[in-house]
Amino acid sequence: MTPAPTGRTEQISASIDPSEVEKFSRIAAEWWDPKGKFGILHKFNPVRLAYIRDNIVSHFARDTHARRPFEGLRILDIGCGGGLLCEPITRLGGTVTGIDPAQNNINTASVHAAEQGLNIDYKACSAEELAAAGEQFDVVLNMEVIEHVADVQVFMTACCQLVKPGGLMFVATINRTMKSFGLAIIGAEYVLGWIPKGTHQWEKFLTPNEISQDLTKGGLQTCDTIGVVYNPLTSEWRPARDTSVNYMMLAERTPET
Repeated sequence: MTPAPTGRTEQISASIDPSEVEKFSRIAAEWWDPKGKFGILHKFNPVRLAYIRDNIVSHFARDTHARRPFEGLRILDIGCGGGLLCEPITRLGGTVTGIDPAQNNINTASVHAAEQGLNIDYKACSAEELAAAGEQFDVVLNMEVIEHVADVQVFMTACCQLVKPGGLMFVATINRTMKSFGLAIIGAEYVLGWIPKGTHQWEKFLTPNEISQDLTKGGLQTCDTIGVVYNPLTSEWRPARDTSVNYMMLAERTPET
């Protein structure tokens, strides 16, 4: 991720942490390597895609058996990285915009999408910039990004503004618990080496209640919260009631809001 371009106001780039931008820029070329530094996300993708698909289909009353159930829906992926979510969402029929402040990530995502013959609108920008431009989407994906921003309040305010009346926001992140410190940082980064050391800072993790409060302030209502746990026997992630480490949330902006 690269620092905000000259000309952005301080307010527009307030959520961007330059150190996080630089961190992910260094490894941008590895996004599509399932055995590389983002291998854990490749394993995590099926469970989050299933959660996204099931809830979008239900909320917008789409045919569960349709090949492209997201047809006609405008979908934003904030902090899209190399496009691991953007591509399958596009294949499901969504009109997808992927944003990331790291130009290297956007370059990687754009090249890979072109190789797959997929039309995805990638932009190197922040959520605040899109919100300031008056953009709104049927669905906003806020997945594994909030724990990397500099100003959570500014970021979440912008994210909520990007959701159309009647639209949805999905949030995925890591809870701030002692269990998450042991598993998501000590275990995942230092013992198992699933992700590079220093990827996460425990004090920047947020609880479901904290995120729910920010969603409420932004005019959205939390509809669902589920945990996601790792099964070492099958090497797969699965949904669970346990939200003490990884979890996902769904929120809705009511049509009249």
